Formats: sequence, C-alpha cells, structure tokens
Amino acid sequence: MAAVPADQAIEQWKIRRVMKKLDVARGNGTSMISLVVPPKDQIAKVNKMLTEEYGTASNIKSRVNRLSVLGAITSTQQRLKLYTRTPPNGLVLYCGTVVDDEGKEKKMTVDFEPFKPINTSLYLCDNKFHTADLHELLETDEKYGFLVMDGNGSLYGTLAGNTREVLHKFSVALPKKHGRGGQSSMRFARLRLEKRQNYVRKVGETLTNIFIHNDKPIVNGLVLAGSAEFKQQLTGSEYFDPRLQAIHLATVDVSYGGENGFNQAIELVAGTLANVKFIKEKKLIGNFFEEIAQDSGKFCFGVVDTMRALEMGAVETLIMFEEMGVSRVVIRTASTGVEEAHFLTNDEKKDPTLWKDPDSERDNERVVDEPLSEWLVNHYMDFGAKLEFVSDRSQEGNQFCKGFGGIGGILRYRVEFEIFEVAEFSDDDDFM
Repeated sequence: MAAVPADQAIEQWKIRRVMKKLDVARGNGTSMISLVVPPKDQIAKVNKMLTEEYGTASNIKSRVNRLSVLGAITSTQQRLKLYTRTPPNGLVLYCGTVVDDEGKEKKMTVDFEPFKPINTSLYLCDNKFHTADLHELLETDEKYGFLVMDGNGSLYGTLAGNTREVLHKFSVALPKKHGRGGQSSMRFARLRLEKRQNYVRKVGETLTNIFIHNDKPIVNGLVLAGSAEFKQQLTGSEYFDPRLQAIHLATVDVSYGGENGFNQAIELVAGTLANVKFIKEKKLIGNFFEEIAQDSGKFCFGVVDTMRALEMGAVETLIMFEEMGVSRVVIRTASTGVEEAHFLTNDEKKDPTLWKDPDSERDNERVVDEPLSEWLVNHYMDFGAKLEFVSDRSQEGNQFCKGFGGIGGILRYRVEFEIFEVAEFSDDDDFM
C-alpha cells in the first residue's frame, strides 16, 4: 500500500494500527522477516542480499526451521517483485508465518512506503517482527522557532523532535547607562534609547525574515527567551509580526544569551511544547461543546447520527476517538440477498438475532467486518469532511469519548435529527 502524504496525523494513525498487529504477532522458529530499505538503496541489491541469505539458510540443520526460513525469504522476494525500484520514502516489509491464538499457522505480509523518509536499513529473521524503526515515523515533525534576545545580541533557532538548529545570530554593542551628570546626560540617555529601539526593530524584522516564508510561518509555534526586558519590549511593539504573534506559545526568562540560553529555553518550555497537541485537542472539542451549548443544531454525536450527517454531506469536521471500539459490519440477509451496514460493538455482534433470518430461518452472511475507524479513515474524503483524531488523555477528550460515544462532528448547517426518528417510527407504524 503506497503512502498518501495528505494528513500526517492520519498516516501516523495508520502506522500505529499496523504496529499493533505486528507487535503481537509471533511465529515458530525464525520464520518472520523484518526488512527496511532506505530510499537510496536499490531493489536489485536487496534481492541479491536475500539470495545470499537463502544460500546460508539452506545449511540450517533443523528441517522445520530451515523450511520456515526459506519459505519466508521466498515470500519476501516474491513481494519485492511488485517494486521495480525503491519508493521515494523507502520501503518497509514484514513477511513470515505467524501462529494465531488457536495455534494455527498463517502467512502474514505487510509492505508499505512510509509517509516520510525512513533512513535506516534493517534485515532480521526472528520469531517476531521488529518495529523499532517504525517508532521514528511516529515522532512529531512539528518544528518550533526560538528567539533568544539580550543586551549582547540575538539568536534564532528551531527545535524539531530532538534536533535543534541555530539559523542565525548576531551581536550588538549597546551603550550602558551614563553615570555622569551635566548637560550631556540627557543627550546620552536619548542616544541610548534610540539604539535600544533600533536593536528591537532589527530583531523584529529579522524574526519576520527568518520565520515567515510565502506569507506563512514556517514553524508551528514560537518561543521568546531572554535575560532582560528586551523580549517584553519586542512583544509589545509594532515590530512583532502579527502572523508570529498568532503562534507565540511562551515567553521565558533565561540566565544566559546565545546557545546556552537556547538550551535553557528548550528545557523551560518542554512541558508547554508537549501540551501543544492537547491544546489543539481542547480547542477542537471546545468548539464542538460550544455548538452544543448554543443549541445551534450544527453538531452531531454518536455513530448513528454522525453517519447520517456524513451521508448528507453535512459534516464539516469529523471528530473521532483514536481507539473507538465500533465495527462496520455488512450483513447479507439470507432470504432477500439485501446487504445492510450495521455499526456494532463487540458485545452487540454476539446478538444471535443478527445472524439468523427470521423469514427463512437460514443464517445471514457476514460480508464485511472491519473497524469503523479504519473505514472512516479510507472514506471520510468521499463525504467532503475533514477528519480530526482526539485522545482520551485530556479532560475534554475523555468527556467526548465517554459522554458522546467517541465520534461526532461539527456541521456545515443545522440538521434536525429528530425528523429521522419520527420518520422511522412512522415507517414502523405503517408496516404494522
């Protein structure tokens, strides 16, 4: 399956789903191959390596182990034939024979192009799949800008994950306070004030030039740090670009300037940056709760109403809990052959009336049974909606998951869901 670089949050969600399946998979012997091919490696080179491994594995003394390893290598080579060259972001491939809960063996093959470059190389044959390299794909790509400003100069840098980078720095020689009196003291004070003002202007203009490209900020958030009142002067001045004001996360006091101040600032705002995801989540769910409080009718929650609103094209933003425990089950009725989609929890699937046709007494057929979250990830764009994931780790997220079924939406226009309930009741009444 090729990676679609549309929305990183959705791609990360897909990787997490794959990882869960891979992490619990176990096999007999060393029949499970983990293969990671970086972008610049050639498929022919990987095939040659596998051929050499096949020759080595042919010497394994244990017949059962030898056959399982040779089978896994052959399956991996067959899957590689689907690729004429390594995809731009590299290739991740897991292949082998796994043992399920009932002790039965089955072939399992997962291959995909990551949604961002994976720059590690891996080949392992073991009784489990190795997914450590996939964890790198889940690390945040969000980049934060830093300005460290004091009386000796300014430093501009970025932080992305664990990588910090200094983009620009300059020094400045500002006049100190003039202690002597006399007629010139006022002139010295004025010159000092002018130079400080010019310094603040230069810092603000450089800040805009570095962090604004094509009329947009190139960072997800901005942190201002310093050991004097300069940073306060900047935030209160006209030189602080409004586009950067909108993403200003924090202002912190540091004891040093330059790179030491940069390091100290990173430590001081570590908690703030970790909470950025929660801040976004709180804002999203806050907007959802606000629609409910205003009784605007431009909201929906619960599986049934949300799916109705989606089919109408009314959902502007679809909000979904990452681990929603509902499946989309398509059942074909035995007597009529009609297929109908149901949205069921694991407990609801155990209801025997679902699987028995009352007219013919024959068993209904289960055509599709997949997590609703997976179906929505693959189809939300068909309904013109934007998909946002929420967790249950923030207070608002927990309330949304427990009180609203973990799924809901902000609508483009008001929808009266009561009409559907009345219509359903009327239909049943007529039928009776």
